[in-house]
Amino acid sequence: MYDGIINIYKEKGYTSHDVVAKLRGILRMKKIGHTGTLDPDAQGVLPVCVGKGTKLVDMITDKDKTYVAVGKLGVTTDTQDISGKVLFTADCKVTCPQLQEAISAFQGEYLQLPPMFSAIKVDGKKLYELARQGIEIERERRPVLIKKISLIAFDEEAQEFTVEVDCGKGTYIRTLLHDIGLKLGCGCTMKQLERTAVGQFKVDQSLRLSELEALVREEGLAPFILTIDQVFEGLMKLATKEEFDKLVHNGNAFLPEQAQVITYGNEKQQEKQLNKLQNKEFSQDQVRVYDSQERFIGIYGYHKERACYMPIKMFL
Repeated sequence: MYDGIINIYKEKGYTSHDVVAKLRGILRMKKIGHTGTLDPDAQGVLPVCVGKGTKLVDMITDKDKTYVAVGKLGVTTDTQDISGKVLFTADCKVTCPQLQEAISAFQGEYLQLPPMFSAIKVDGKKLYELARQGIEIERERRPVLIKKISLIAFDEEAQEFTVEVDCGKGTYIRTLLHDIGLKLGCGCTMKQLERTAVGQFKVDQSLRLSELEALVREEGLAPFILTIDQVFEGLMKLATKEEFDKLVHNGNAFLPEQAQVITYGNEKQQEKQLNKLQNKEFSQDQVRVYDSQERFIGIYGYHKERACYMPIKMFL
């Protein structure tokens, strides 16, 4: 039985659900969930939560993501990627400065229209189910955040370009490329997509299913599973004093004086946090909470009005 997060590299041809199904067979456990859909033609980082780690799914889904995408100018498809039906083509001769200007216009927040070929639900039906029936319905634009978008390469003759995108939750990269094509007046479709990071999960640390299966056979998978508390490594660690362990074991709140700071950051950071506890200078910041035996309990937040730490997410 495993508990935590495995950084999987999803290969082309698999759906995210396919990955989960295969992992259930390899790990011989049912409690597994992925943290964000990648289209079958896309590849890259797919953090998968196992065991108690499945409680983290919604928290990891909210993490920022990084993608590398290839766009083809002069082509527009119904799915906004190269697998779709071509709606129209255009003879375009976009220059590098023009492309750079169009790309730069999307850095920051903008209102994105979700594609019909997406898993978004409207009245209980997924949009792609309607799209496959030839039905297109009205959708509301949603704010998405493009933290950074960089032009990596541009083949002016082929009118193909590669961008790296750092973005927030809910961003459709194929729609971003489609919108860049609209801005240039020639259309654009996505040829290739790789997700290279989801929060702290990076592509160079990911495992393909074949690699994971080999590790399981050799009983060497454990070092590749990120423990639940490691996901929150940036948060201060508090441990309850032994006589107050029962409070957190039962998922109750506790007072600052009923806990102590355990290893956290460098000496300067630890000293700062200790001073905060001693001088009762608390904030709404979240903390990792452990019992006196340093068993991870969950994430708590300080409640100013009640002057105590209250549970946000328990992992007992």
